[in-house]
Amino acid sequence: MRMKKLFLLGMLCLIGFSFQAQAQKKKNKKVATIEIKTSSQCEMCKERIEKAMAYEKGIKSAVLNVESKILTVTYKTRKTNPDKIRKAVSKVGYDADEVPAWKKAYDKLPACCQKGGHDGGKMKMKKN
Repeated sequence: MRMKKLFLLGMLCLIGFSFQAQAQKKKNKKVATIEIKTSSQCEMCKERIEKAMAYEKGIKSAVLNVESKILTVTYKTRKTNPDKIRKAVSKVGYDADEVPAWKKAYDKLPACCQKGGHDGGKMKMKKN
């Protein structure tokens, strides 16, 4: 009798772990990662963009490499998509790939965070 209980308990644990592993596989398929070229200039830009991304629905993580100006975003595919993420970056005041920065947000950036603040580049802006 005791052996049957141990065997049954072992089988239940095995089945439980199997279902958990399957659920984890399905969960991983719902997450994607993209890289977005931004017009960021400095560490202040990094903080501003990463903080803004933390408040966007569906974004699990966002890390900006200041040197390459590449924003790497991991997101839930059921909650958001690359176009929404690019638009969110542009609303903070930065170019996001081919999506230009929103003018109102760009104008509010500190001088060092605007294009030309560090390297004298030209800015393309989207009027709101």
